[in-house]
Amino acid sequence: MSFGNRFFASLFLGITISRFSRCNQVVLLDTTSVLGELGWKTYPINGWDAITEMDEHNRPIHTFQVCNVMEPNQNNWLRSNWISRQAAQKIYVELRFTLRDCNSIPWVSGTCKETFNLFYHEMDEAHGVKFKPSQYTKIDTIAADESFTQMDLGDRILKLNTEVREVGPMTKKGFYLAFQDIGACIALVSVRVYYKKCPFTLMNLASFPDTVPRVDSSSLVEVRGACIDHAEERDTPKLFCGADGDWLVPLGRCVCSIGYEEIDGSCVACRPGFYKAYAGNIKCSKCPPHSLSYGEGASICRCEKGFYRAEKDPPTMACTRPPSPPRNLMFNMNDTCLMLEWSPPSDTGGRRDLTYNVQCKRCGPAPNQCQLCEDELRFLPRPLGLTNATVTVTDFSSHANYTFEIESLNGVSDLSSFPRQVAAITVSTDQGGPSLVGAIKKDWASPNSIALSWQQPEETTLPIIDYEVKYYEKEQEQLSYSSTRTRAPSVIVSGLKPATWYVFNVRTRTAGGYSAYSPKYEYQTTGDSSDIASDQGQVLVIVTAAVGGFTLLVILTLFLLITGRCQWYFKAKMTSEDKRRTDYQNGHVPFPGIKTYVDPDTYEDPTQAIHEFTKEIDPSRIRIERVIGAGEFGEVCSGRLRTPGKKEIAVAIKTLKGGYVERQRRDFLREASIMGQFDHPNIIRLEGVVTKSRPVMIVVEYMENGSLDSFLRQHDGHFTVIQLVGMLRGIASGMKYLSDMGYVHRDLAARNILVNSNLVCKVSDFGLSRVLEDDPEAAYTTTGGKIPIRWTAPEAIAYRKFSSASDAWSYGIVMWEVMSYGERPYWEMSNQDVILSIEEGYRLPAPMGCPVALHQLMLHCWQKERNHRPKFVDIVSFLDKLIRNPSSLLPLVEDLQSLPESPAEDMDYPMFVSVGDWLDSIKMSQYKSNFMAAGFNTLDSVARMSIEDVRRIGVELIGHQRRIVSSVQTLQFQLLHEQEKGFHV
Repeated sequence: MSFGNRFFASLFLGITISRFSRCNQVVLLDTTSVLGELGWKTYPINGWDAITEMDEHNRPIHTFQVCNVMEPNQNNWLRSNWISRQAAQKIYVELRFTLRDCNSIPWVSGTCKETFNLFYHEMDEAHGVKFKPSQYTKIDTIAADESFTQMDLGDRILKLNTEVREVGPMTKKGFYLAFQDIGACIALVSVRVYYKKCPFTLMNLASFPDTVPRVDSSSLVEVRGACIDHAEERDTPKLFCGADGDWLVPLGRCVCSIGYEEIDGSCVACRPGFYKAYAGNIKCSKCPPHSLSYGEGASICRCEKGFYRAEKDPPTMACTRPPSPPRNLMFNMNDTCLMLEWSPPSDTGGRRDLTYNVQCKRCGPAPNQCQLCEDELRFLPRPLGLTNATVTVTDFSSHANYTFEIESLNGVSDLSSFPRQVAAITVSTDQGGPSLVGAIKKDWASPNSIALSWQQPEETTLPIIDYEVKYYEKEQEQLSYSSTRTRAPSVIVSGLKPATWYVFNVRTRTAGGYSAYSPKYEYQTTGDSSDIASDQGQVLVIVTAAVGGFTLLVILTLFLLITGRCQWYFKAKMTSEDKRRTDYQNGHVPFPGIKTYVDPDTYEDPTQAIHEFTKEIDPSRIRIERVIGAGEFGEVCSGRLRTPGKKEIAVAIKTLKGGYVERQRRDFLREASIMGQFDHPNIIRLEGVVTKSRPVMIVVEYMENGSLDSFLRQHDGHFTVIQLVGMLRGIASGMKYLSDMGYVHRDLAARNILVNSNLVCKVSDFGLSRVLEDDPEAAYTTTGGKIPIRWTAPEAIAYRKFSSASDAWSYGIVMWEVMSYGERPYWEMSNQDVILSIEEGYRLPAPMGCPVALHQLMLHCWQKERNHRPKFVDIVSFLDKLIRNPSSLLPLVEDLQSLPESPAEDMDYPMFVSVGDWLDSIKMSQYKSNFMAAGFNTLDSVARMSIEDVRRIGVELIGHQRRIVSSVQTLQFQLLHEQEKGFHV
């Protein structure tokens, strides 16, 4: 053993070698895991010493030591065995060693070194030729970060150094490592050689194989994933393998197939009794009513016996059955028509597509002498496919018995094998009615007229009142007809076309009704064809000239109107937009103290809006701390923002994920250019943006309690009513600010309200004008994007008419969410059921513990007529009154509904904030100025009005007087009821 090596030999017994591995590393060599001898070569033979000791777990520790510091000109080499590189393009060499400080070794000259050199040599296979240092390529000179001294030896403390070096690109199948000592006192404790890979992983329901990164650290390897079992591609799943063996930038995804749901990263079959009809990351649903599934992985639930699902019914719809027959079938007959009326069936089968068919039978004296009614009967509007429970029958005959059968049908009636039940009624027209007239004769004809006569009936039990003559052009086949009446048994039918065949028939009318029509007779008008042609030509010329002149006049008028209107519109549009933008840029606003919202889409260059309404932040001032969620465009993080001269503040950072296209970047920053225009304590505050470096970021104030809906669900029942009203007041104040600026939110919901540590609620998420992607609240797609159905006003769903009034509707839903502590509006109803229910007048009931005043405000926000909904300024004012008078919040809806003297219908009156609202609700808004001029400007004063007061203020129409007085009495009752319960509007 050479000088100095004795300083190591007795100390390595106390060294503990940590053995570890990383999942993204493939180890080619680890000397700590080799059980036998390493067999490495040394040159010269007495240079490096190999020492093998056992650690505390009885595993070998292979070390190589050299300390020939007393002799100058050292050149000691240690060479490893041949190492296969496998799939590596770049390898990493990790060295763990100790090195002694030359100054701590006595009697050492200046030849002592504190470094050694690392070399490598590539070969396709191991070779036995003599070691030639000149063939090896130097990797690096290795120096120690920490060296030990004589004192450390005395205390048996050795300081291990760890150094890692990269080698590559590798081109041959394997390589040798070599270590050169030039006069250091060093112990090589372990050598670990590995390369990095991106390991097999599962992400977004796709599997990605082991992938070796490229040598170039700036380029990524794109890897396409394969969907796991029972999953299918929605967008091509991709990951990118980074140089450090980390997966980056996930794109695309797989979704669970029909009949399977995602659970813990796997697609699991739906349980019996559940189903999933569509591929996607949605959960299996419980079978709809009257249906069930027996096995696992059901894509649809089968209907129970006697229940059916129509071809166009979605799988989510409950199974239904045919309706029962109509009820209470009645008729009412006069001398001209028969009206049939009935009540809807007691059981509609669970469907809304209810229709009725009417079948008529004409019966003789014997019961079996019935046949379908002939074509002389007419049904108004029609006999089949009726949607209303009534039909009118005309052209029936006297002295006849008619049996009418009414059947109810719905969308599954044709699927049932059971015979349909009908409601039947028999009607007799034997009321001593008139008999048929005799043959109809043509007395004379002209080009435009025909004279007819006929014989009177020989026997009539009642006197004939008159005759009805029905006629029509033969070519029209009775698609349309005309009729005339006469008291004499003759008539001159005029207004006919020359040389045209007409069909005539006649019937009589007595006090007992109409007779049947006589047989049909055909007669033709006459006239000289040349005269007719001449007359027609003259008429045609005159008519053509008149029509042409009139048409030209109309076209010129419309052209002038449209041209002028379009010029005015575009001029006004351009002037308005340019003026708003210029005013904003110059700091001028159209109304003192109120800014006007400028739509970023009006800019030709969207980046101009970003520059005008936001400020750029140096990314070095931002410190990202943790990921708190995922947004539409990327991750959402929390962090800190450092501003020179100001205190560091907490912020939320929205990032734009990599691989974006310019349109996504523009849409991402569009929200910032909107937020940058707002400055209100109840609107989320924009701190700035990062656009000049990656990633692109939007920085906003940090709201500690997150979204309002999640916050309320986590603290169910923890707040007082006043605290909840305070939250609602803050939201309304923010919406009033937006409304005053002319901005329509379109997506007001509790999930888009953020709450800070002081319970201040702030409106956020100004991006609905973008096309929404996977909205968790199941949006209903219409032209122009997706709409959150449960929060959206009817006119916005049907016609995309968004306004502050539609925001007021959404605010009413937010009120309901707050008072129910984040419950889902309309619970588990489907979107289509929500739409239909609202159209039919259904409104959400009051949540438990909801004050009457707040539910009345909700109902006021849900008025079908958008002009009848309260303005946000009125909502803020009303909530302020409630906060100042807490006793008005004491009456609860469930308390009043349980009182026998307070039936539920008493509380159905709309809540009026002003006299104008009250007049609007009774459609008497034209008298607003009359009421104001007469001093009736409060509801209390209106409730004391008499009929004389109504006349005195200028209401002259008797019908209007009665409507106002009746509504005043209703208002008196409401105000009296509210005062008794401590509720003051």
